[in-house]
Amino acid sequence: MPIPERLNPTLRSASTLAVDRLEDARNRLIVALDVPDAASAAALVRQVEGSCRWFKVGLELFVAAGPAVLEPLLAGGYSVFLDLKFHDIPNTVASAVRSAAALGVRMMTVHAAGGPAMLAAAREALEGVNNPPELLAVTVLTSMGQLQMDAIGLNRPPSQQVELLARMGMEAGIKGFVCSAKEVAALRSLTGPESILVIPGIRPAGAESGDQMRTATPGEAIRQGASYLVVGRPITQAADPAEAAEAILKEMAEAL
Repeated sequence: MPIPERLNPTLRSASTLAVDRLEDARNRLIVALDVPDAASAAALVRQVEGSCRWFKVGLELFVAAGPAVLEPLLAGGYSVFLDLKFHDIPNTVASAVRSAAALGVRMMTVHAAGGPAMLAAAREALEGVNNPPELLAVTVLTSMGQLQMDAIGLNRPPSQQVELLARMGMEAGIKGFVCSAKEVAALRSLTGPESILVIPGIRPAGAESGDQMRTATPGEAIRQGASYLVVGRPITQAADPAEAAEAILKEMAEAL
């Protein structure tokens, strides 16, 4: 007769560990609401609401629906990653960061290419803010390969540019970064275990890469040291977004 799981410490420990890993994965998956309007965003949230705790609001949705699109997400208890990649003169970016922090988001992005003065101004803008969001510096977009780098006059590999920008961000007091999974292991070594590394360009095995150049599977990114994974089209354009999200969660949990 089989031993009931509750009476078998070995089985119970393994089962509990699997559940804990799945919950950890759920807390580290950020679903990108890259949709054209608030109604589409609300529909997508309903489809995947049991699969994640985070949603990303980027340029497309924010420009279409404005700050009001954040309200139902925050009211529902979700954490919001506002990914607007602020990139302007230091004073303008500092003001934008303060305004975004007041919206109640938990993470936001500035573009590291704005330079050290801009990054320092962005970080300083959050000083004195109660429960401030995590400020992330975007290094090199995952759509950028070597040809794109050469075209804008950056005649070095993306990995070297990522490291240069991350070092600059750290000197400005920033502790979180966005990079591709190709650089996450090196960046984890550089920035240490406490830094937050958010990784877009995630594509399950066999998925189309689209306009992304530097991609990895969910498991690969987690094993390399990612803190969070941002997943858009593999979930949002799937025939069954909830099923696609659960498959990604399973792969993430297995890698943890």
